Amino acid sequence: MLRYLTAGESHGKCLTSIVEGVPANLTLSEEDINAELGRRQIGYGRGGRMAIEKDEVQITSGVRFGRALGSPITMVIQNKDWNNWKDVMSSEFGVRSSELKAVTRPRPGHADLPGAMKYNQYDIRNILERSSARETAVRVAVGAVCKRFLDEFGIKVVSWVVEIGGVEVSSKFKVQSSKLEEIFFNAEASDVRCPDKKISEKMRKAIDMARKNGDSLGGIFEVAVTGVPPGLGNHVQWDRKMDGALARALMSIQAIKGVEVGMGFEVAERFGSEVHDEIYYRSQKSEVRSQKDNFWPLSPRFYRKTNNAGGIEGGMSNGEPIILRAAMKPIPTLCRPLRSVDIKTKKPFKATVERSDICAVPAASVIGEAVVAFEIANAFIDKFGGDSVGEIKRNYKGYREYLRRF
Repeated sequence: MLRYLTAGESHGKCLTSIVEGVPANLTLSEEDINAELGRRQIGYGRGGRMAIEKDEVQITSGVRFGRALGSPITMVIQNKDWNNWKDVMSSEFGVRSSELKAVTRPRPGHADLPGAMKYNQYDIRNILERSSARETAVRVAVGAVCKRFLDEFGIKVVSWVVEIGGVEVSSKFKVQSSKLEEIFFNAEASDVRCPDKKISEKMRKAIDMARKNGDSLGGIFEVAVTGVPPGLGNHVQWDRKMDGALARALMSIQAIKGVEVGMGFEVAERFGSEVHDEIYYRSQKSEVRSQKDNFWPLSPRFYRKTNNAGGIEGGMSNGEPIILRAAMKPIPTLCRPLRSVDIKTKKPFKATVERSDICAVPAASVIGEAVVAFEIANAFIDKFGGDSVGEIKRNYKGYREYLRRF
C-alpha cells in the first residue's frame, strides 16, 4: 500500500513529502522528478512567482545509489522566495515585527474564511499559506515517483487541456484510444497544453483579455491512463472502487469543482444502447502486441470498440484506457478584488489581493497526472503485491499469462 503526506507553506522555507510503500529496487533519480516539476511550472497565464521559483527536488531519504530502499522516501523542494518572507513566516517566538499587519480580509472562493473560523485564527495568513496551490508542487514530486514505478509495467499517465474560459477544442479531438499518443504529444508542444494549434491561440487571447480586465479563467483538462490491466480496484466495498479513488484524488486538487469518468454527465442524455461498450474477443493469433515505443502494452483478449465507460466498470479497470475529465474554477485571487467583510472590524471591504496566476489550467493538468498516477500505482501494488519491483513483476507476469488463457 502506498501512502504519502505533504507539509509546508506557500512562503515557508520548503515543501516536504514522505512517501511510504515504494517497492525496493525501483530506479529513481532527482532528474526524473525535476522533469515533472518543470512541466508544472510552465503554461500561458501563470503569475510572477514562476519567474522567481525553479522547483528542484532533494531526495533526503529512501534512495541509495539511484535505487529505492523500500523505506520511506522523503523529498524536499526549497522555496526560493523564502528570503523575502523570513520575517512574515518565521517559526520563532518574538520575531514578529509590529509593522506586520494581520491579513483580515478573506477572499471569496478561497479557504480564508472557513479556515479562519475552523482553526480560531484572526490572521488569515495562517490559513492561506497552507491552502495555497503551491502545495501541489510536492504532490507532483510524489506523482513523478509513481510514474517511474508505472513505467516499469508499460503504464503511462498523460493529459491535455480541452477548454479554457469557454474556448474549447473541436470534436475531432474527442478522446479516441487510438489517438491518445498523438493528442498528448501535440499538447506538450502548446503553452496552454491544448492539442489544437488554432484553439491554443484563441485560449491565449482569452487569457490576455482576462489579464487586461483584472480577472481570471478556469477550464477543463483530461487525464488518460494507458496500458492498465483489467482488475485494478474492486467492486466489493465502496472505498475500494477505482473510479471513486480517482475522483477523490482529482477533487483534492485546489480549485477543481467537477470530475467525469469516460462519457461522464453525457450518459444522462443517452439511451443505454448508446452508452454501454459492447465486448469483443480476439483469438490468440490476432492478439495485438505492443505498438511503437511500447506506449501501449499487450492488448487484452477481451476488448471494446468504444470506451464510453472510460476504462472503468463496476469500480474496476476493464483493460481499456482510463479517461478522466476535471473542471477547474477560475482562480479566486483577482487583481480586481471582489467584495468581502473584514473578520476583525466586520466592515465591508475589497478582498485582499495576493500575487496570483490568471489561468493555471495547463499546470492543473500536470497535477492531475500526478494524483492519478499515485492512485493507479497504489491499486497496482494492492493487486500484485510484493516488496520489490522484481517480485511485483513476477506476479504481474503470471497475471498476464492467466488473462491470455481466460
